[in-house]
Amino acid sequence: MKKLILAFAIMVSLVSFGQEREGKGKFQSEQDVEAQIKKMTSDLNLSTKQQSEVKALLMDQFNKRKQMRAERKKGKESGAQISDEKKAEMKKHMIDEQLEMKTKMKKILSEEQLKKLEELKKERRKEMHEKGPKGKKPMDKEVK
Repeated sequence: MKKLILAFAIMVSLVSFGQEREGKGKFQSEQDVEAQIKKMTSDLNLSTKQQSEVKALLMDQFNKRKQMRAERKKGKESGAQISDEKKAEMKKHMIDEQLEMKTKMKKILSEEQLKKLEELKKERRKEMHEKGPKGKKPMDKEVK
């Protein structure tokens, strides 16, 4: 179970790398994917070939997520409840997608770039942990 959670955390941080939005999911538009590519290019020094490969990968992921959101919206509008089996199936599918994404990224990026990406993900996770839920920093408590 810990491995699954770790895989999920890695994939989410990879996708959401460097972007913050409150109340919205990542990659709401093609412009968000473009911004992500620019951020990764500057942070990881991506070549032109790597940029196009990563862009294709992120656009594919964006389109899949867009389709999934439309399906969920249709389900919510019809008032259908999601069964526990369906939830488990969705989680399994998400984990499979994450592992596939990670495998594809390994083929595109060099070892140095992968290490740098992992470091950036760790920093991002640390920032998210420090901010707490919904990106709000915890209030400092006064010491009396």
